[in-house]
Amino acid sequence: MKAIGADKSFNLEDGNLFYEFAVDTPKPEQYELLVRVETISVNPVDTKIRKTEVEQAPRILGFDAVGVVEAVGDGVSHFDIGDEVFYSGSPKYQGSNQSYQIVDERLVAKKPKNISNVDAASLPLTGLTAYETLFDVFKISFNPEENKGKSILIINGAGGVGSIATQIAKHYGLHVITTASREETHQWSKDMGADIVLNHKNDLAEEFKKYEISEVDYIFCTFDTDMYYEKMIELVKPRGMIATIVAFKNKQDLNLLKPKSITFTHEFMSSRPIHETEDMQIHRDYLTDISEKIEAGIYKPTVNEVVDGLTVETLYDAHVKLENQSMIGKLVIKL
Repeated sequence: MKAIGADKSFNLEDGNLFYEFAVDTPKPEQYELLVRVETISVNPVDTKIRKTEVEQAPRILGFDAVGVVEAVGDGVSHFDIGDEVFYSGSPKYQGSNQSYQIVDERLVAKKPKNISNVDAASLPLTGLTAYETLFDVFKISFNPEENKGKSILIINGAGGVGSIATQIAKHYGLHVITTASREETHQWSKDMGADIVLNHKNDLAEEFKKYEISEVDYIFCTFDTDMYYEKMIELVKPRGMIATIVAFKNKQDLNLLKPKSITFTHEFMSSRPIHETEDMQIHRDYLTDISEKIEAGIYKPTVNEVVDGLTVETLYDAHVKLENQSMIGKLVIKL
């Protein structure tokens, strides 16, 4: 079968070190599925992992995938051959930039029936990240009525994670404030359901005053934690909560959190599959909820660019676009 990978880490300025190669089609064991991959999405995490050391070459990147179950392990109980599925997978397996992929069934859900593979591929990784942040970290209620009166600031509302997080937070009763700067990103974020969109090129404290916002209960940072660290502490309520998906590059003073008793945490969607936690199947549960909400017309896909054909060139170009940090929503590649 066809796969695209690289033998070593590389930066974009090193040139395109991806290459196509053939590999034997793997066989699923126990709780594993063999999925024929039809559509994938490229995420910022792919570009970050590309720069890390390769432990076993060639390394195949890729998380989001939509495909058809071709074979199942002996312990599989939730899926049958022929099922259309979507998932984000696990770093413990080779990625989705290949024709067939092995994935643990606990990380997989059935694809929404009312949308295309392209649309479905935009949802798993960002949706799981948003669900874990909102429900596991912030512990908002699954009853929207219990969340009424609470507010969230999502930094970079037009990004992949921000786009779906806005929809989820809005549906579950939160007052949603996002940030954007360009006219098209401002409109995109509003279309996703944001109540207020702030201009992140301005001081966010001044933007809060402009819209008569005092402080928010939750802040979800999806862009440059170092840049926003002290500002987030200023804007969150006493005993409020801040979560980020972007690692610090510099040392920060955690004592700044103390005066307001702020809870600060990193959200890492892959922590459950990497450590094979006992509740790993919650990824299937969350993806199933996303699928049901899509079918009910509550959420909508976040794809904004579609590329036809997975090749060495199209994959490299996708990494270039993501590293330019100008993407709105998600970039999807049809195999």
